[in-house]
Amino acid sequence: MTKDFLPISKADMEKRGWEEVDFAFICGDAYVDHPSFGVAIISRYLEAYGYKVGIIPQPRWDTTEDITVFGRPRLGFLVSAGNIDSMVNHYSVAKKRRQKDAYTPGGVIEKRPDRATIVYSNLIKRAYKDVPIILGGIEASLRRLAHYDYWGNKVKRSILLDSQGDILLYGMGEKSIIELAEALDSGIDIKDITYIKGTAYKSKNLEDAYDYIELPSYQEIIKDKKKYAKSFMIQYNNTDFYNGKRLVEQYKDNEYIIQNPPSTPLDQSEMDSIYALPYMRDYHPIYEKDGGIPAIKEVKFSLISNRGCFGGCSFCALTFHQGRVVQTRSHKSIISEAKDIIWDKDFKGYIHDVGGPTANFRHAACEKQLKYGACKDKQCLFPEPCNNLKVDHSDYLTLLRKLRELPKVKKVFVRSGIRFDYLMKDKDDTFFKELVEHHVSGQLKVAPEHISDKVLEKMGKPKVNVYNKFVKKYNDINKKLNKKQFLVPYLMSSHPGSDLNQAVDLAIYLRDLGYMPEQVQDFYPTPSTLSTCMYYTELDPRTMEKVFVPKSPHEKAMQRALIQYRNPKNYRLVHEALILTGREDLIGYDKDCLIRPKGSNIGYNNKNSYGNTKKKSNKHDKIKKKRKTIRNVHKKKK
Repeated sequence: MTKDFLPISKADMEKRGWEEVDFAFICGDAYVDHPSFGVAIISRYLEAYGYKVGIIPQPRWDTTEDITVFGRPRLGFLVSAGNIDSMVNHYSVAKKRRQKDAYTPGGVIEKRPDRATIVYSNLIKRAYKDVPIILGGIEASLRRLAHYDYWGNKVKRSILLDSQGDILLYGMGEKSIIELAEALDSGIDIKDITYIKGTAYKSKNLEDAYDYIELPSYQEIIKDKKKYAKSFMIQYNNTDFYNGKRLVEQYKDNEYIIQNPPSTPLDQSEMDSIYALPYMRDYHPIYEKDGGIPAIKEVKFSLISNRGCFGGCSFCALTFHQGRVVQTRSHKSIISEAKDIIWDKDFKGYIHDVGGPTANFRHAACEKQLKYGACKDKQCLFPEPCNNLKVDHSDYLTLLRKLRELPKVKKVFVRSGIRFDYLMKDKDDTFFKELVEHHVSGQLKVAPEHISDKVLEKMGKPKVNVYNKFVKKYNDINKKLNKKQFLVPYLMSSHPGSDLNQAVDLAIYLRDLGYMPEQVQDFYPTPSTLSTCMYYTELDPRTMEKVFVPKSPHEKAMQRALIQYRNPKNYRLVHEALILTGREDLIGYDKDCLIRPKGSNIGYNNKNSYGNTKKKSNKHDKIKKKRKTIRNVHKKKK
């Protein structure tokens, strides 16, 4: 069989000699046949099992014409919003429309609808009343049960109900999609496929359900935030393949969503087989005339070495999607893929990344995890690394050395994220030294996220002293190697637990460091994260204690401005924040001050000139009430 893209048109289908497709795969992304794209993996995996898959990328949603391009599929429609949640793809944290879409030809926007999974599924129902609809991808996976929706500011139902889908595959989906395909192929009705791990489905009763935990009902959680937090924590504690229970959520007397336990993780041979499938490793040639697909640039010369993460950051949805058990590919598999990409005509000698959710995780957290699953009652790294944690970088180091030795390879970078607290726990410095010497492109990106231990505790991140020790060690190694390489810390503003006092502390830290970030990420409350539960309920679901949550756009703007206090545009917000927190000592001409007083020609004690900063009464009047509210909140906290 000739290696080629899967069909995207009836002509492509007929060229292969097919009269029909088994599955029509609708996706919110353009068609990119690369293993960094979920649609490519699932479709190629189905192909490997003998199923015929046609791809329908970014169909129009004002007509059924595009989704009927292959006719009625024999087994069903697969629906995914794409590699990124469609709402995150479309809107910034300020709910403003983004101007670019990296997963669309030429980066243009509006080639997919908001809430794409729901829109596409309802479109299918218009065209075919009784064809099975199978939901998957990150958007569906994180909305499989009732969830807080930031964009609508309310708790929404399971996406299965709003989409009219028949079954939902959560997580990565390879095992569940094959089991589902085989069940459909054998003639089992989609409504009777209720037993597959890693799926959720609708039911009118609980007659066939067993060994389950019943969550608070939808009616309960929309009325009571404590019930919502309780429900979330039950879900959070049942994401492990070994000890996760079946979960039941009631909507009406005859309407339930039942979530089966998670799929078992892939073993190494299964991982290897998936990444050895005949991907074209590029976007479909029909997009060339429009400038190609921007998203391919970051991944085309990168290598995925693992899945899963036992880091447990509160704002990350990986626990719900990939799980805490790390799965890895063999060196042979990764080297084989590297040998393919180095002969690509566009390869310039640089492998951009070797990693996954966390690059330096190459094995399960501990031996116990492999046998009994991840612990329900504690994290591997938080608040302190577990005594059973296996800290060993030798396998990853060996892999990087092998990649460095390949012909045509000038440099192998590590860009997908180093967990610095795990690195600091390693008593052997060999990996750290070689990382600095060979795998940093002038700047190493790390994610301390904040410096307030109070905020870090809510984030599920290590205390700031761990990061400070890491910084010192990184700088010491660079000095010994006579290298001038820097750290680029990712910082987050307005996370639950962070008030203006903590934001000021972070500004002071950056002042002492002599660093101002070019970019700052406001906390984004995406579905199914622990942090989002805190944001909505103002409770920490782990303890049920109250949490301060910055929600007003004005306060969030002040927190963000404090991180970039040197920016002339931020002067007014920084000045206001310092007054509100009683930190007038940071306004003045002393070297330790963040900004100069109003009326002076220079606002920041360095090069940046602000000019005369006059108070605009109309703007002051508009935010007067907001200031008063914020001031009262922070006085109470102090």
